[in-house]
Amino acid sequence: MRSRTMDPVSTSPSPWADPATETQPGAPYAGPPTTAPYRPAPGWPPPAPYGTAWPQPWPPAPARPQRPGQVIAAAVLALVQAAAVALATAYLQLLGTVFSMAADEPGFPADGAALAAEAGVLSLVQLFSVVLLVAAGVLALTSRRALARWTLAAAFALQLALAVYWAARLLGAFGSASGVLLFLVVCFAAGPAVALGLSVGRPARAWFAGRPDGRTTPHR
Repeated sequence: MRSRTMDPVSTSPSPWADPATETQPGAPYAGPPTTAPYRPAPGWPPPAPYGTAWPQPWPPAPARPQRPGQVIAAAVLALVQAAAVALATAYLQLLGTVFSMAADEPGFPADGAALAAEAGVLSLVQLFSVVLLVAAGVLALTSRRALARWTLAAAFALQLALAVYWAARLLGAFGSASGVLLFLVVCFAAGPAVALGLSVGRPARAWFAGRPDGRTTPHR
């Protein structure tokens, strides 16, 4: 018997055609096939066990040096002092304007014009000191150059010089009655005195004149 494709067709019954036909028992199941152990390619490190971190192929980045607390404190004191001096300068400018307007009025002291001129000059000096204080504070917080330390020292030294001038001026004008005003001058000079000591101390010198690790440059 042939099929339409002219291939002989087997007439014997197939064991897969009838589910009731008995089949020959096969070999027992031997489990999954064995595989060769994993071997990494030459030049690559072996895989790390589960749960462990992979080693970094590059060294960790060095930690950046931290700005000393003395430098930060000096910079903050410079900005606070700048605000206080700006307020005092505005008051002094207002006082100088009043003196200028009342200089020719009857009953006003004869040296009213001189007081107005002195107030104007002091206003300009104190305004310059405000700009210097702000620049010193910003430089101390953003730069490690020696210019920042010298700017801090100059700004605080100018504040102390202004305090000495005001103390002498008040003593000359009011004598022993200027106790309260002298106390205000001393309080005004306390912040710059502390900040000046911080800006010229050893941590500040090591920071502004140091190597990247924060230590001072060795002397040769």
